[in-house]
Amino acid sequence: MSEAVLVLEDGRSFRGESFGAVGRTLGEAVFSTGMTGYQETLTDPSYHRQIVVSTAPQIGNTGWNDEDNESVGPDGSAAGAKIWVAGYVVRDPSRRVSSWRATGSLDDELVRQDIVGIAGIDTRALVRHLRTRGSMRAGIFSGDALGTDELMLAQVTGQPQMLGADLAGEVTTKTGYLVEPDGEARFTVAAIDLGIKSNTPRMFAQRGMRVHVLPASATLDDITALGVDGVFLSNGPGDPATADDAVQLTKDVIGKGLPLFGICFGNQILGRALGLGTYKMKFGHRGINIPVIEHETGRISITAQNHGFALEGEAGQEFDTPFGRAVISHTCANDGAVEGVRLLDGRAFSVQYHPEAAAGPHDAAYLFDRFTSLLEGVKN
Repeated sequence: MSEAVLVLEDGRSFRGESFGAVGRTLGEAVFSTGMTGYQETLTDPSYHRQIVVSTAPQIGNTGWNDEDNESVGPDGSAAGAKIWVAGYVVRDPSRRVSSWRATGSLDDELVRQDIVGIAGIDTRALVRHLRTRGSMRAGIFSGDALGTDELMLAQVTGQPQMLGADLAGEVTTKTGYLVEPDGEARFTVAAIDLGIKSNTPRMFAQRGMRVHVLPASATLDDITALGVDGVFLSNGPGDPATADDAVQLTKDVIGKGLPLFGICFGNQILGRALGLGTYKMKFGHRGINIPVIEHETGRISITAQNHGFALEGEAGQEFDTPFGRAVISHTCANDGAVEGVRLLDGRAFSVQYHPEAAAGPHDAAYLFDRFTSLLEGVKN
């Protein structure tokens, strides 16, 4: 291992050892509190242009395998799946892989995909700093990329902010692809890929849905030509305030009367289509242990989340939209952030968290059944 340094835009730096590829990477420094599921995190397109800091002290115990990637190739297959994070920060990389499913080590995979990381730093101090100051631009430098403090800081501050970043078009599929249902097809769904996880179409397929995964540039004509029963808006990276095309598509879909379900970025897009604003959070929600309240039922789910932007609004708030009355349906028990929105007539709903999270928890998987019931009601 060679020397490496993490430089934050406020000038603070952390020195450690290189982990994965050697070189330079730039991105927004964020932290994830998940103690498991690092492969799903690293391959999630929602983390595009972000340097992820793991709060769990030891990472890499279960190595890397061919089955747990959350990204897919251009045709929807596992071939071509990639790591989307800009960089990775850990305290103590595991020296031994202990899983019968592993096909290699995490370090080897980071090297293979040219992902620059750093290990051996005090991640507790780093996370406290990010919680206090907020997520910020950062860079990891090692090998020939190491320079003076001034030079490295200039590179960090010279990169674009995440606020105002339009990134969905950089992660979306270039061409549509089809995921067939498990067994007989009951419904057909168009899934708009804004950075979709590979587990999402599988969750639909398990419920008898044929899924057409479409690029973020899809139009209402593209959707209706497929004769779909409903539409899904996926997770994805970037600032939802830039996603005007997706917002207009959502308005068109609702106006057409098609049932709609959104997750994460899709929640922000639906919220915007209904007239809500968005804002950048101080340090966001990233992890697999975040409690969310569904206000209609009082049900609390422990959820997986990954977002740095949120909708404006308050728990239980009802408001008028061009499509009828809507309500803030879910909020975070920790800080009151909006975690879900829906039309009161039930034909469109979304959540900020991830009921499809492959690494768990699975408390919110029932939302896929709720969408299935919505499709059944419309079709019958």
